[in-house]
Amino acid sequence: MNAQQLKFVPASEFKQRAAVAVADDHLRKSFRGAMDFLINKRAAQFPDPEALERQRSLAEHIRQYSLARLPELLEQLERKLTDNGVKVHWAESAEEACAIIIGIAQRHSTKLMVKGKSMVSEEVELNHAMADVGIDALESDMGEYIVQLDGEKPSHIIMPAIHKTKQQIARLFADKVPGARYTESVDELIGIGRAVLREKFMTAEVGMSGVNFAVAETGTLCLVENEGNGRMCTTVPDVHIAITGIEKVVEKLEHVPPLFGLLTRSATGQAITTYFNMISGPRRPGEKDGPREVHLVLVDNGRTQAYADQQLRSTLQCIRCGACMNHCPVYTRIGGHAYGTTYPGPIGEIISPHMMGLAATHVLPTASSLCGACGEVCPVRIPIPELLVRLREEAQHDARPGHAPLLGQGAARSRLVDAVWSGWAALYTRPAFYRAFGWLATRLRALTPPLQGGWTVSRTPMKPAARTLHELMAARSKRR
Repeated sequence: MNAQQLKFVPASEFKQRAAVAVADDHLRKSFRGAMDFLINKRAAQFPDPEALERQRSLAEHIRQYSLARLPELLEQLERKLTDNGVKVHWAESAEEACAIIIGIAQRHSTKLMVKGKSMVSEEVELNHAMADVGIDALESDMGEYIVQLDGEKPSHIIMPAIHKTKQQIARLFADKVPGARYTESVDELIGIGRAVLREKFMTAEVGMSGVNFAVAETGTLCLVENEGNGRMCTTVPDVHIAITGIEKVVEKLEHVPPLFGLLTRSATGQAITTYFNMISGPRRPGEKDGPREVHLVLVDNGRTQAYADQQLRSTLQCIRCGACMNHCPVYTRIGGHAYGTTYPGPIGEIISPHMMGLAATHVLPTASSLCGACGEVCPVRIPIPELLVRLREEAQHDARPGHAPLLGQGAARSRLVDAVWSGWAALYTRPAFYRAFGWLATRLRALTPPLQGGWTVSRTPMKPAARTLHELMAARSKRR
C-alpha cells in the first residue's frame, strides 16, 4: 500500500473539498441518516436533563482539576509506570513520536505491527513513517481496517468508516481480500475481516494501542473498546506500545468512571462498551499471557501551546467522544474528509490550529455556524463556540500584549480588512466625520440596490397587513 496515498491534502484547501462534498447527494444523505441515528441514541441514554447536567458538571470539574495539575500528574504517572515496569517516552513533536516507536520496533526486528484504534497515531502519521522503513502497520479496528484497505483516512474519530455503505465495503473486500467473495451480509463481512486480522495478531511482533485515560496514582492505562481488537493488540504480541496525548492523565482511579460513563453514551449511545481494559505493566513471572515489554509514548505536538493559555486550555478537556461532530450542521453536510485534518468537526477546528499552526488551519474555525450545538452536547462542557471565535481573532491579529503568540499567529490578516475597520473606527468615533458621512450618504441614493415593488431585490418583501391600524380602530368604533 502506498503510504503517500493516504496522507491528507492541506487544510487550506478546505473550501474546495467542502464544495465537492456538498455536491455529493449520496454522501450528504448517508451522513444525515447516520448522524440522526446517533443523536437519537445519545438522547435515549440521557432521559433526565437534570441528572445529565450534574454528570457533565462532575466530568468538567475532573478534567479541569486534572489539567490544573497536569505537570505534577505527568511526573507522578511516569514514576508509577516505571515502578510497574513500563518504559515511558516523551515526544515533543509528531516526528519525534514516530522516531521513538520506529526505534522500539527495529530493536525487535519488527516486520508487522498490529494497531488498535488510536487517533494520536493517526495524528502523527505513524503508518506512513513505519512504511518508510519497511514495517507494515495494520489497523485492527474494523472501521480503521476498512478505510486503510481502501487507501483512505478515517472520516470520524469514533466511527472511521461511517461514510461507507455495506455495498461499497462488500466490493472492497471482494477486490482487496484474497479469497473473499462478494456479499452484502454485514455478519459475513465482519467475519471476513476478523479472519484476516486473527492471523495477524498471532504473527505480529509488536502491538499498539491508544489510551483513553492514564491514571497517575496507580500507573494504569485505561482503554475503551467494543471489538476486542484492543485487547488482542495489548496481550498477544510480545511488545505493547501505547501512545497518547499528554492531556489524557487523571489523578485517581475514582476519576475514571464519571468520564467513562459519559464517553460511551455520548459517543455511540451505548450504556457501556463491551471491553474496558486496564493495563498497569508487562507480564509478571508466573502469568501466562500479556506482553513481555510495555512502552508508553506521551505526545505533546502543540498541546502545551493550548495549555499555556487559560482560555484555550479548555480544548484539552476533550475525551474524544465525537458528540460535537454528530450534532454539527457543517460536519453533517460535508463529512470528515473535507477538513483535511486528523480531527474533523468542531473539536478538530479548535485543536488542529495548535498542532498544525494557524497558517495551515485558519480557515477551519470559520467552518461553523456558531449555533452552539457542539457546546451544548459536549460531556465535559468545552466552550467550543467561544474558542472558535477566539481562534478567528488570533488568525486575523497579532498577539495581544502579555500573551505568547500562537503558531501561525495573524496568518489570515488582510491589509484591506484592516483598512476597512480602521476607517469604520475613524468614522464612528469622530462626530464631524459621522455627520459628513450621513450628509454624503443621503445624496448617493442612486447607488443603492434597485427597488422591486418598494423593496430591495436582495430581501424578501414583507407581506402586507390584512388591515391597517386605522381600519381596525374604525371597525372597533362602529361595533361600539
